[in-house]
Amino acid sequence: MSISLNPYLMFAGNAREAIHFYEKALGGKVIGIMAFGDMPANPEYPIADNMKDRVMHGHLQIGESHLMFSDSFDEAPFQVTDAVQIAIHPTEETRAKEIFEALADGGQVILPIQKTDWSPMYGIVKDKFGLTFQVNVPGQQPG
Repeated sequence: MSISLNPYLMFAGNAREAIHFYEKALGGKVIGIMAFGDMPANPEYPIADNMKDRVMHGHLQIGESHLMFSDSFDEAPFQVTDAVQIAIHPTEETRAKEIFEALADGGQVILPIQKTDWSPMYGIVKDKFGLTFQVNVPGQQPG
């Protein structure tokens, strides 16, 4: 049996901006972006004009991982929370610093990227969208 998990990120009308931000910051590839207005019209569920350009489903691949995105409807507000954080594990310290700095642009550094007991390079950053990332270069495992 095989299973995979990936974060599905919700935004308040700026999912398209977020997709391209993470594409650049994480070195990803946009697999697809579908807007609500791209769906066939259904008179039973009309799409408001202000929703037609919002992202219904976005897909970004970063290495072997996937991030998915959607914009919320105006009548379905949500709150960004730290209850879930995204951990990123680049194998190179230089790449970890680049990712950390890209995510920190317009955001807030929670813990500067630095050497720790478990990692040669670890830091926590909240990006400009309010999402929290832990950047962690895997350390040597006891053998």
